[in-house]
Amino acid sequence: MTDRTIRRRAGTAPADFGPELHPVLRRVYAARGLTRSDELALGLDRLLPVRTLEGLNHAVDVLLEHLDTGSRVLVVGDFDADGATSSALVVRVLKRLGFMNVGYLVPNRFRYGYGLTPEIVALAAEQAPGLIVTVDNGISSHAGVAEAQRRHIDVLITDHHLPAAELPAARAIVNPNLAGASFASHALAGVGVAFYLLAALVRRLQERGAATANGWSPAEFLDLVALGTVADLVPLDHNNRILVSQGLRRIRAGRCVPGITALLEQANRRPAGIVAQDLGFAVAPRLNAAGRLDDMSLGIECLLTDDATVARRLAARLSELNAERREIEQRMQAEALEAVARLRLEARDAVLGGLCLYDESWHQGVVGLVAGRVKDRVHRPVVAFARAEDGTLRGSARSVTGVHIRDVLDAVAAKHPGLLDRFGGHAMAAGLTLRYEQLEPFTAAFTAEVDRWLDPAALGFIETDGELAPEEMTLATALELRAAGPWGQAFPEPAFDGEFELLDSGAVGERHLKMRVRPLTSGESYEAIAFGYLDDSKTALPDGRARLAYRLDVNEYLGTRRLQLVVEHLAPGPHG
Repeated sequence: MTDRTIRRRAGTAPADFGPELHPVLRRVYAARGLTRSDELALGLDRLLPVRTLEGLNHAVDVLLEHLDTGSRVLVVGDFDADGATSSALVVRVLKRLGFMNVGYLVPNRFRYGYGLTPEIVALAAEQAPGLIVTVDNGISSHAGVAEAQRRHIDVLITDHHLPAAELPAARAIVNPNLAGASFASHALAGVGVAFYLLAALVRRLQERGAATANGWSPAEFLDLVALGTVADLVPLDHNNRILVSQGLRRIRAGRCVPGITALLEQANRRPAGIVAQDLGFAVAPRLNAAGRLDDMSLGIECLLTDDATVARRLAARLSELNAERREIEQRMQAEALEAVARLRLEARDAVLGGLCLYDESWHQGVVGLVAGRVKDRVHRPVVAFARAEDGTLRGSARSVTGVHIRDVLDAVAAKHPGLLDRFGGHAMAAGLTLRYEQLEPFTAAFTAEVDRWLDPAALGFIETDGELAPEEMTLATALELRAAGPWGQAFPEPAFDGEFELLDSGAVGERHLKMRVRPLTSGESYEAIAFGYLDDSKTALPDGRARLAYRLDVNEYLGTRRLQLVVEHLAPGPHG
């Protein structure tokens, strides 16, 4: 394995963080483009003002109209963690504010597909709503909105996905990514958009003197906002870091919904010490498992209940589904990687820009995870397909830095009309539907379009924050970095690199490599672990010297904390 590390560079502007900041953090922040101490301030007073998000005033007018008439409000969400947290947030807050007739609907994804489709509107109409509020979806739902109009149901769209040139004819739309939008953050998750709408609603009700809004703020539910934001992998710009940081503070203080506490218990995480990565790797997968394999209503109910006993029962079921999801994913991932090996991706004469994978037996609820895992292996955009109940192929795409996957699909659709039935998404992830007979032409068109974006020389590099001095490689530094987040998408957790002597190594379980390593610059040795290193059965245990890219982690066992290196990349050295 060759060395694929590359070091981040700090910006050219001088950084002024104040003398008290840890020197490692000073370098880390500068390498992420921060230059001032006020950019590290994550108080609620630093949030972008609610009034600056376009569309809120009209959207609040629509909500108040239905509050005054007492009509039923139905929240229609997406079937992932962002959609579940958004749904729970809106239902909880509307009920808190005096909306007496509020419900939610998350139809089976495998039968009805994604977004506010006409079929979902027909299902919703059975509950006779006066208003449908979409969360984390709807911006591409032209036919669904038209069907709602035909049935005399108002639609309020809240979404963050990129819109097409023409917008649905909804009563109101709130989306920071609309063309011409001036809101200073285009990175809000669906739950973040919903939070801003509810904050604007509370403010208007307070101006009206409504007792339900007096002295109250939707910030009470920032735990839900933090979970949805981290789970959806949106960029953690300053505004999102505030939302996540404040939500984490509520969870650590025990002021979160019982469902989040129960999900953390299932994952053996202590609420008092959690960080953003715990939400992303421990809580979100359990919540997502409901939408991937069963019915996301299970996840939403877990977030809606105020009964701790009920929350524990639902969280236990979600953990069972997550274990089932892992088994399905591991099988599909092994099959996908076998197919990748047959393509000889690393051969000079067979470098593909993008990769499309399909197997008749694959589960459509898990293809997104498989696409992500394979993408991490082959360092290029991947689309994984499964067959839907109606015979079409449902695909999930995952991308790499520098390739905006939604724009790639948009270009494919423009150049090849009729090739895609529908698509939507973000820079790093997207979903699409096409007919089975279009798989081969789509694969050719997708690969060709990705080739236009991708620089093969940049594939597979792991960015690091350089080498740590011996005095910096300490438990204290690891604790500083852990507390300094939230880290996440576009604001990556710090990683470092260096030359090490491998003193000992051995397998842990079937997939992981545990080592004891010593930097060549110091006499101290450290525990290290490389998760998933042994996924390839041909991988030999390393020895000698190696160049490592790693994160500093805190390994806590029986009340004792020790420094541990989590190895992201290992390249044998000259004597390895």
